[in-house]
Amino acid sequence: MKLRATLIGFTATLMWSFLALLTAASGKMPPFQLSAVCFAIGSIPGLVVLTFNPSRLALLKQPAKVWITGIAGLFGYHFLYFTALRNAPAVEAGLVAYLWPLLIVVSSALLPGERLRWYHVAGALAGLCGTFLIVSRNGIDFDGAYAIGYGAAFLCAFTWSGYSLLTRRFDAVSTDVVTGFCLATSILSFFCHLGLETTVWPATGFEWVAVAGLGLFPVGAAFYAWDYGVKNGDIQILGAASYAAPLLSTLILVLFGFAEPSWRIALACLLVTGGAALAAQDMFRRKSQAQPAVAE
Repeated sequence: MKLRATLIGFTATLMWSFLALLTAASGKMPPFQLSAVCFAIGSIPGLVVLTFNPSRLALLKQPAKVWITGIAGLFGYHFLYFTALRNAPAVEAGLVAYLWPLLIVVSSALLPGERLRWYHVAGALAGLCGTFLIVSRNGIDFDGAYAIGYGAAFLCAFTWSGYSLLTRRFDAVSTDVVTGFCLATSILSFFCHLGLETTVWPATGFEWVAVAGLGLFPVGAAFYAWDYGVKNGDIQILGAASYAAPLLSTLILVLFGFAEPSWRIALACLLVTGGAALAAQDMFRRKSQAQPAVAE
């Protein structure tokens, strides 16, 4: 049961690896509109489950703090992420946004009962060095043309790491509530779109496929899988596995022709993912130390 839940949770990382690609391929739909459409699609799996199991509707009754955390996390993260990819190159914006695993590790070390060690600091510095390579495209000169995109990507990373840390307190909350998060985020994004943006629909069938793919997988099924995995599987393995997302995302963008391979991207990817893995070595240590105890 635990292994199955862990594998289900890991599929979220795989789906999130396609977030940058599908966003880049989705055309010029403004961020709030894209968020509204994708989260409406993302709520469909949960609505289907609730339709065939009406008794589960009672599970949507949760304290206000659960709803505030979930909606702020999903709405805030994706608005900032879509904004970043609309205003900066996909690879660079994606890698900056994927600093969230590193931020989770470093922030977790400051929680009660934890200690901030040298490898947490070293990992954070490595991640910052990688980020510097991303945002300084012309040597030491910051490329102001992408300032909005990079700024949104940084805020995106902080938003998701904060959301992830806060939701650790709600481990008893049913995964069904993710459906409510998606619906609420879609509605909120829709009203923001009406007041702040001009409607732009995909111009080609390919762009429609990308939007549908976003809603069904990275902005849909991934949240259900992640929620189920962290609550029922091995959260240490899932935490470590999440550091594969920046590397996979970058490789996918290069593979599909949305970015050109370069030494700068390769080194930045190595520093960001390597720094996160270094900062997370406590998880690997606890996992290796637990194995002999199980054998006995």
